[in-house]
Amino acid sequence: MATPPLPAVIPAAGRSVRMGRPKALLPAGRRSFLAAVLASLREGGAAPLMVVVEDPAGAVGREAEAHGAALVLNPDPTPGPISSLRCALLALPQDTPGVLFHPVDHPLVTPATVRSLLEGFWNASPPLVLPVYRGRSGHPVIFGRELFPELLDPALSEGARSVVRRHRARGLEVWVDDLGILADIDTPAEYEQYFPPPTSRAEDVP
Repeated sequence: MATPPLPAVIPAAGRSVRMGRPKALLPAGRRSFLAAVLASLREGGAAPLMVVVEDPAGAVGREAEAHGAALVLNPDPTPGPISSLRCALLALPQDTPGVLFHPVDHPLVTPATVRSLLEGFWNASPPLVLPVYRGRSGHPVIFGRELFPELLDPALSEGARSVVRRHRARGLEVWVDDLGILADIDTPAEYEQYFPPPTSRAEDVP
């Protein structure tokens, strides 16, 4: 039997200050970061795919819609990714059992990892599901419905990471062979680490 889908939220409303340009639109090979994330989520079995943007008519919103995602408006992304997650949670049906949270700056996560996280969630019904690569946890993360009130609490400190720390002992760790869960690409230097510019061959130099 196929694993049931689970909604996925991709926060893409931030200003990308450290990168200096929208991370969602950075090239990840032949496609954008956002397109790569959406493809991995879709192939891994997540649905619906919700991209949170500040301007639905902007370039990021158009890219999301071009790849079949639904848009969620975040009019004030200043508080960070937690604000986008909250906008998405409020847009979901009240009986939604959980949500997969996938930052747009993790474009290298494989569909197999997404599938493993979904299987873990449906098989064990934990409040939290984390992918782990060689002892280190990363993204995406699944939050079960019981954690939604904490995530929506305006007094929450440090955003979603504080919820992860608080409930990690009760959560499910899914060990994966996927370095992409740790590939958090926030700066130009980190971008070049994972996507180095092509080097000129000696014969190409005049």
